[in-house]
Amino acid sequence: MGQSSLDPEYFAQVYADTSDPWNFATSSYENEKYRRTIEALDGRRFARGFEIGCSIGVLTALLAQQCDALLSIDVNERALEAARVRCAPLPKVSFELMTFPHSVPAGRFDLIEISEVAYYWSDADLSAAIDFAARAAAGGTVELVHFLPKVDDYVRDGDAVHAAFLADSRFAVQRSERADKYRIDVLRVR
Repeated sequence: MGQSSLDPEYFAQVYADTSDPWNFATSSYENEKYRRTIEALDGRRFARGFEIGCSIGVLTALLAQQCDALLSIDVNERALEAARVRCAPLPKVSFELMTFPHSVPAGRFDLIEISEVAYYWSDADLSAAIDFAARAAAGGTVELVHFLPKVDDYVRDGDAVHAAFLADSRFAVQRSERADKYRIDVLRVR
């Protein structure tokens, strides 16, 4: 049997130690990755976006500029509170505490953003996430962005996450790029 998904208690401990555990707000690496993440969307507008694992909302604020409405979720209330404060001037952004893919939002999305989160999921949860994305974003876009080096706590590395999506015929690559430590794949959902 494979490794279990990292649970909300794991992230509660991470956020108990610091409000920005991955330095999303201050890291030049993160800033560059976020810039490339938005650029990879080629300036497109999305009627309804869904961001999985928004953390403290740094990428959320940038994605909001591309979306008429954006739902951003996280498993940690402390992170969500920081995201709400950061994005308070952006009324088209809403936040929910949700353990995805065990809980999923209703409706269809033109954009599903899966950034730096899918390597936390078990095989079963990754499969459920892929199925959800194929259904909820049919005819739309899924953007994958993940750190590539293997982290001991994580279930898999970023390349394995992207390979799982790319192996599914419901997704077609629109754009793909690789940096030293991360990759971005923009997928069209058939």
